Amino acid sequence: MNQYIASSVRLGENTRLGVNVVLLEDVEIGANCLIGNNVVIHPGSRIGDNVRVDDNCVIGKRPLSSPRSIFKVPEGLAPAKIGSGCQIGANVVIYAQCEIGERNLIADLATIRENVRIGDLNIIGRNVAIENFVTIGSRNKFETNCYITAYSEIEDYCFVAPCVATSNDNYMARDPERFKHFKGITMKRGARIGVNCTILPGKVLEEDACVAGGSVVSRDVPAGKLVLGSPAKPLREVPEAQLLKNNLDKS
Repeated sequence: MNQYIASSVRLGENTRLGVNVVLLEDVEIGANCLIGNNVVIHPGSRIGDNVRVDDNCVIGKRPLSSPRSIFKVPEGLAPAKIGSGCQIGANVVIYAQCEIGERNLIADLATIRENVRIGDLNIIGRNVAIENFVTIGSRNKFETNCYITAYSEIEDYCFVAPCVATSNDNYMARDPERFKHFKGITMKRGARIGVNCTILPGKVLEEDACVAGGSVVSRDVPAGKLVLGSPAKPLREVPEAQLLKNNLDKS
């Protein structure tokens, strides 16, 4: 079988490797894992037990940097870490210095940048992009084609619908003042964003806040409020039946 496995690689019991797999120096993979065809795992990456990685994935990739980029690639990025029980779809790219907890589902074509921390039991949908310096808790849902901008913080039990766009630069790449103000969004526990919404830089969605589909959020969203429109304005309280405290057994 056509594979490249460095001599320092450590493989757990019953782990299976596909065709054209490349495992570079000091990679460690736990027991009972399934690594698909054409997977490349970069030096030092750690993968727990019972992990499935589908075809054409890249794990532990170093980021690129344009000569025009204001942020340069730091030296000494730590290897990627993926917890036990994760399922990773085809053509997923997970960068170096990314820490992913246990039992996460990461669907086909998703991208997770460097300096990202993700908790447990999240669903990261098809073609989701999570940029660098993002912190994500546990039991969140990120649906197809949503974009989580750099420097965002997302707590637990949050929901992000398809095609949601978030942003972190109010200056749109002009004016040196912008360097002092980069900030992504913050979603507190149980916050939800509907389909095709836009969340502007630095906005905070408090606990159980809800943004109706198609809205543009230009102000913080209070706890337990449903907002709607462009710009989004309070419409009413989130219905009692939809509050997180009444749905923990279903989340």
